[in-house]
Amino acid sequence: MTTPRDLLIVAFDVTSGHPVDPGDLSLALAGAELIDLLGAEMLVLDGERIVPSSAGHLADRQLDEAASLLVRQMPYESVDDWLWRRGRGLSAAYMAALAELAMESPEGTAEPGGPEGTGGSEGAGGTIGTGAAGVPEGATRHRRRWLPFRHRRSELAADSPARRHAADRLASGEPVLAALAAAAGVHDAPVPADDSPSFDNEAIVTVLAAVNGAVTELEAVRQRRTIEAAAFDNIWRGQ
Repeated sequence: MTTPRDLLIVAFDVTSGHPVDPGDLSLALAGAELIDLLGAEMLVLDGERIVPSSAGHLADRQLDEAASLLVRQMPYESVDDWLWRRGRGLSAAYMAALAELAMESPEGTAEPGGPEGTGGSEGAGGTIGTGAAGVPEGATRHRRRWLPFRHRRSELAADSPARRHAADRLASGEPVLAALAAAAGVHDAPVPADDSPSFDNEAIVTVLAAVNGAVTELEAVRQRRTIEAAAFDNIWRGQ
């Protein structure tokens, strides 16, 4: 299992009753990919710049794809720019990959759905792609309940090894997953200890800080667009 997949599973643990925003999750997933690629020695950070260190292949398809998308020319890409570029629609992509994996499993299938189980795409629920004005698409959307799986015996089934692994990792307070889950809006994600050995790694701290900053920025855009929409409605109503 990878950090992005563990994050996806704990974020979509619908038994918690607290939904996550797909845009926030996409940013956190992009950060999780960087952290796993750091661990696999596929890249290093030079300050806030992502410097690829090899062009090898990884066993995980999503991480391999992420590695192939790294900018390999100077001045290289910043962590923040990577989050917004790679994060565009990323939660939907990971959701589809997990559903495909479940359908290939002899144990059962997973049915993909959309916002509120409507069968829509992430674009309807708040992607972080940019529109014509350079504003993240979906920024005007309110947070909503997003249940991407109507699952039976799927990768998210209560007795599946994948879900048990992800849940145990989160419950243990493993600092990287806990920090990413908190950034994505996972309810009651454990707070990692400040003295965790993971936080001695400057590159990991840089990525986590960038994820938190990007999520905060996305929320600010949402709030601004909500205020602008309300003001526009008031104008039409003559108020």
